Amino acid sequence: MPQTSMGTATSAAREILTRLHDVMAARTNAQAKLNQVVQIIGEAMHSEVCSIYLLRDGALELYATRGLRQESVHVTKLGLGEGLVGKIAEQVETLNLDEATSHPDFAYKPETGEELYHSFAGVPIVRRERAVGVLAVQHEASRRYAEIEIEALQTVAMVLAELIAGAGLIDDAQAGGSTREAGPQRLTGLKLVEGMGRGHVVFHQPRVHIEHTVAEDTEAERHRVYAAFRQMREQIDRMTNQAEFGVAGEHQDVLNTYKMFAYDEGWGRRINEAIDSGLTAEAAIERVQQRTRMRMREISDPLLADRMHDLEDLSNRLLRIVAGQLGTAAQMGLRQDTILIARNLGPAELLEYDRRRLKGVVLEEGSLTAHVTIVARAMGVPVLGRVRSIRQTVAEGDCLLLDSTQGSVLVRPTPAMEEAFEAKLIVTQKRRAEFAAMRDLPPLTRDGQRITLMVNAGLRDDVAALDVTGADGIGLFRTEFQFLVSATMPQRERQQRLYRDVLDAAGDRPVIFRTVDIGGDKALPYMKGDAEDEREENPAMGWRAIRLALERDALMKVQARALIEAAAGRTLSVMFPMISEPWEFDTAHALFESQRRWMAERSRPGPLAIRYGTMLEVPALAEMLDLLLPKLDFLSIGTNDLTQFLFAADRAHPKLAERYDWLSPAILRFLGRVVRQANAAGVPIGVCGEMGGRVLEAMALIGLGIERLSITPAAIGPVKAMIRSLDVAALRAVMPAWLAEGRADMRACLTEWATAQGVAIG
Repeated sequence: MPQTSMGTATSAAREILTRLHDVMAARTNAQAKLNQVVQIIGEAMHSEVCSIYLLRDGALELYATRGLRQESVHVTKLGLGEGLVGKIAEQVETLNLDEATSHPDFAYKPETGEELYHSFAGVPIVRRERAVGVLAVQHEASRRYAEIEIEALQTVAMVLAELIAGAGLIDDAQAGGSTREAGPQRLTGLKLVEGMGRGHVVFHQPRVHIEHTVAEDTEAERHRVYAAFRQMREQIDRMTNQAEFGVAGEHQDVLNTYKMFAYDEGWGRRINEAIDSGLTAEAAIERVQQRTRMRMREISDPLLADRMHDLEDLSNRLLRIVAGQLGTAAQMGLRQDTILIARNLGPAELLEYDRRRLKGVVLEEGSLTAHVTIVARAMGVPVLGRVRSIRQTVAEGDCLLLDSTQGSVLVRPTPAMEEAFEAKLIVTQKRRAEFAAMRDLPPLTRDGQRITLMVNAGLRDDVAALDVTGADGIGLFRTEFQFLVSATMPQRERQQRLYRDVLDAAGDRPVIFRTVDIGGDKALPYMKGDAEDEREENPAMGWRAIRLALERDALMKVQARALIEAAAGRTLSVMFPMISEPWEFDTAHALFESQRRWMAERSRPGPLAIRYGTMLEVPALAEMLDLLLPKLDFLSIGTNDLTQFLFAADRAHPKLAERYDWLSPAILRFLGRVVRQANAAGVPIGVCGEMGGRVLEAMALIGLGIERLSITPAAIGPVKAMIRSLDVAALRAVMPAWLAEGRADMRACLTEWATAQGVAIG
C-alpha cells in the first residue's frame, strides 16, 4: 500500500476480506489457512513481511510468516511483554514504528532474519477483550505507517480472530483470562463515591460476541446501522428526559454532553467507513470501538479520557441494538440487593437501574471526574473504581461487601467477615445519626472557642449539604467543575446562573468562590493553544490555575463579570488559586476591579462589597506574606498541593505515601509560622484542603491557631464532635514544645494526648 489515501486503504482492506472469506470457507487445515492469510495481507499491503503470532500456553508463538525465515515458524516464541510483539499483546495496543530496533522493547531473534527490516507495525488480535495474538507487518525501508493503513490491519485482525477461533487455535479459558477463585478475596480500588453497600454480583451486560465479521451485502449492513442509530437516540432522549434527581445540577450538563455524542456525525461516519471496508455492522462498530479503546490508553488528559468512556458506553448500546441483544441487567430488573459490576459505565446506563435495589457499583476503570461518577453522587450510590480484573474475579450471584470509603470490596466473604461488615455498617449508621443530631449545635470547644466549619463544594447540588450538616457556609466553591463537565466553554450567562443559584441557596451564609483552576492535569479539550501538543512532565506544577487564567485573561474577565453580576446586592468573596508571587494577586485583583468599574459605569447592579483572598499552596508565597497580607481580606491554605510541594512527593505515588504526612513536624512548623504572620496582620486564615477533614489533623490545625476549616460535607459531623470535646487552651499549651523538639511521632503524640483528654477522635 504505497499510497495512503482513504480509497486505497479501503479497497485494500476489502480485497483482503474478500480473499480471507474464501480462505475461511476452504477445507484445509488451520496452518495452511494461516499461511495463505499472511500471503494475502502481504501482497495487498505491498509489505515484505507479514507475520501472525498466536498466544499458546502463555507464550506468543510465530505461527505463520511471509518474509521471515520459515524455519523460525513454531520455533520463535515471546512471552507477554517481551519484545514488540509481546508488548502489543500485553498492553492490547498498536505499535507503529519507523525504526523498530530503536524501540526499548525491541527483542532480537536471530533465527527470524528480521534485522533486514526497519519499519514495523503491529496490532493485537482480540477476542473477548483480550489479545490472543498479534498481526505484524514490516518493511525494509524506514517509514511510519499511515493511520488508515493501521485501521486496515485492525480490520483484518478482527477477521483473523474469527478464523483462528473457528480453527480451534484459541484456548478459550486462556482468552477469557479467568482468575476466579473459590474463597474470599479482598480487592482494592479508587474511591469515587463514598459509601458502604452489601449485595450480590450482577454484571451490567453480557458481552456481545460477534460471530460474523465479513459482510455479504454492504448496503444491508449500512441500513442496519442507520436503524440502530435511530433507536439508540430515541432511548437516550427518553432516559435523559425522565431522569429525576430532585433538584437541578451539573449532572444535567453531563447528560446533555452525553446526548451530544449520540448525535455526533463523525462517529457514524467512521462506522460507515468500516462497513465500506467489508465488515458487518457488528464488526464495524466493534472495530471503531477497539480504536477508541486504544486511543484511551494514549490519553493522559483525564477529562478527555472520560469523554471517550461516554463514547464507549454508546458504542456498547449501539452494538447491542444492532445485534438484537438488548437485554442489560437494568432491563431484566434487579431481584435483590445488588452490587453492579462493569468495565465502565455511562451516565445514562446508570439511570436505568432501580435505585432501591442498587447498593453499589464496582468498575474496572472510572475516575473522579467521570460523568458516571457525577451522576452516581447525585443518586447517592457508592462507587469504587479501577478494580483490576473484577469481572474475571467474581461470578454472577457472588456476595460482595463494598466499602468505597476505605477503597475496598470483599468478594465471597466468610460469615465472620459479613458479621464484621454489618457491625461496621451499623456503627456507621449510628454515628451518622449522632452527627445528624448535632447539626444545629455550634462547633464550640469545651473552653468556649468558636470554630468556623464550612464545606467544600463544586456542584449546584453540593449546596444542599449546608442544611444537612449545619455548616457555616461554603469555604471553597470550585468553579472549574462547571468547565470540566461541559462540552464547550460555559458562556457568561450560564456561569452567572450557577453562581446566583449557589448564593441563593446559601442565603445569608458566606460562599467563597475560587476562580477557575484548570490546566495541567485538568486540561480542557475545547481550549487550544500554542502548546496544546506538549505533554507536561509535572502537570500539578505546570501551566494551570492563575497562571493560565492570567494568560487567557478573556476567560477570567468572563468569569469575573459572571460572579459580579450573580452577587448583585450581596457580598462577593473571591479566592485566587496557585498564587506564588504578590504581582499575580495584584493582576487578578485589578482585572476583577476593572470589570466592576465597567459595570458601574453602565449603571448595572453589582455586589455591596468584594472580599479578595488567595490560596497559599505554593511554598514560595510564604516568603512574600509581609507584602501580600496587607492587600488580603482573607487567606486560605490549600494543604493538598502545599504538602506535596514541600516534600517534593507526589501524593498519588504509592511509594511516597508515607512521606505525604500532614502531621509531619515540617508541615506543622510551616503552617504555624504562616498562622502567626496572618494573625499579626489581622487577616483571617483558614484551611480548605483535605487535611482539615481528618479528625486528628483538624485537631492539630486548631492547636496551631487555625479557626476556620472548609472540608467535605461527610467530615463535618466527626470534626464537629472532636471540636465540642476539645480544650483548645490545653492543646495550645503543649504543641509548641512538641514542635520545638521536632518529634517524628507527632501522630502518636496527638493521639495519646487526645485519648487522655477524652477528645472524640475515633
